[in-house]
Amino acid sequence: MARSSLTRDEVLDAAASLVKQRGPAALTMRALAAALGTAVTSIYWHVGNRESLLDALVERTVQEMGALSPVGRTPAERIESVARILRRELRGRPHLIAMVHERGLTERMFLPAQQALVQEVHAAGLRGARAADAVRAVQFQIVGFLLVERNRERSPAQSPAESELWDPAAAPHDPALARALARPADPERLFLLSVRALVAALLAAPPGPRTVRGTGP
Repeated sequence: MARSSLTRDEVLDAAASLVKQRGPAALTMRALAAALGTAVTSIYWHVGNRESLLDALVERTVQEMGALSPVGRTPAERIESVARILRRELRGRPHLIAMVHERGLTERMFLPAQQALVQEVHAAGLRGARAADAVRAVQFQIVGFLLVERNRERSPAQSPAESELWDPAAAPHDPALARALARPADPERLFLLSVRALVAALLAAPPGPRTVRGTGP
């Protein structure tokens, strides 16, 4: 029996769920109606045609990605929190992010994160081009790390595996290194390690001008 009442938000929730689980190609009006237990005509009534539905999903994703609330006592801690939130949000909705990108709204989606980062690098005393470079470096680090992470997750099983390549005999001068590299990587730990190192370098005081020594007479 078809549902007699339905809201636009419920339709978008169900559509987002279908996209997350099975990808954009699986999002048909018929599949969405079946998931909601309603008639296809009801879906059209609430969101229009499929293109309008996709546009609404993209717009909602952009809005959701804008809800960033940095936490921490220092600018470095708050920048790290923005990086962690952004990575988590991007990982949680890969198909929806791809749809945002296809519709040319990626820069708009990232704007709130950039604004949050600008506020924190300003709080750390950075201005002008140096502040802009810091914001972009952090953003590129997040996105680049995520791309490598997802590529590793989706790649076929490797033979030989890392554990086989890095037995203690492969590094007799540093067996602890070999043992560590033979263990599976911890993406969360590596992400925080790389972000903290990058932020520390970006916020550090720039080196003073070099003194050029003359050759003398």
